[in-house]
Amino acid sequence: MTGFDFTAKRLFVRAPLSAGGVIDLDRDQVNRLTNVLRLKAGDGILAFNGRDGEWTARLVEAGRRRWRLEVVARARVQTPAPDLHYLFAPLRQARLDYIVQKAVEMGVGRLSPVLTRHGQVVRPGHARMAANAVAAAEQCGILSIPVIDEPVSLATVLDTWSARQPGRRLVFCDEGAADADPLAILAGLAAGSLAVLVGPEGGFAGEERARLNRLDFVTALPLGPRILRADTAAVAALALVQAALGDWRRAPPAPH
Repeated sequence: MTGFDFTAKRLFVRAPLSAGGVIDLDRDQVNRLTNVLRLKAGDGILAFNGRDGEWTARLVEAGRRRWRLEVVARARVQTPAPDLHYLFAPLRQARLDYIVQKAVEMGVGRLSPVLTRHGQVVRPGHARMAANAVAAAEQCGILSIPVIDEPVSLATVLDTWSARQPGRRLVFCDEGAADADPLAILAGLAAGSLAVLVGPEGGFAGEERARLNRLDFVTALPLGPRILRADTAAVAALALVQAALGDWRRAPPAPH
């Protein structure tokens, strides 16, 4: 993201973006722009929709309590959505907010709640997760909003994995493998599509962990000698995967 202006105000919109376009803003967007960000008529903002790249735009007052954006010019072309998937046992609200935000910041392209034996939350709020994903993307200069799946059981995920995710390896955070070197494990994996699975606060049930370890598309990943909270484990695992196999790796130097 070389050259990105981190002081710029950004807004996610659902409407198409093109030069000369006009976008009517809803009440929440108006509140954020005028009351939270303190923008005035004529001020500039960057708008993105996850499809058409990022565009400069002007805030325009269109009547009593009505505001719109006038789209000016493209600032950045759309980049492909990240290919890294994050599967997680849902947590309670504040900590679920945190892991959704951090996953987006860490370059996750798909969020998949997974119901496990020891999980505490059965049905996380989809709208709340989507709002947190948008907020993280707005704040961090990200152009793509991740797909957010409906929750399904771990058994269903594993039963259908090969058909629905052909060629994608599932890396699961295994609290029972604390003595192994996580970087060495990741270095031994072939390049390709990845997903990261983090269990609930109580850990995976014995039969869940045993099944995961039997599957040929699954790799167990330890996270060190300490027991981590599920939200901490998410950040640690995603950082390891991105550093070893993901988009944190430096591109090779250009030949002289």
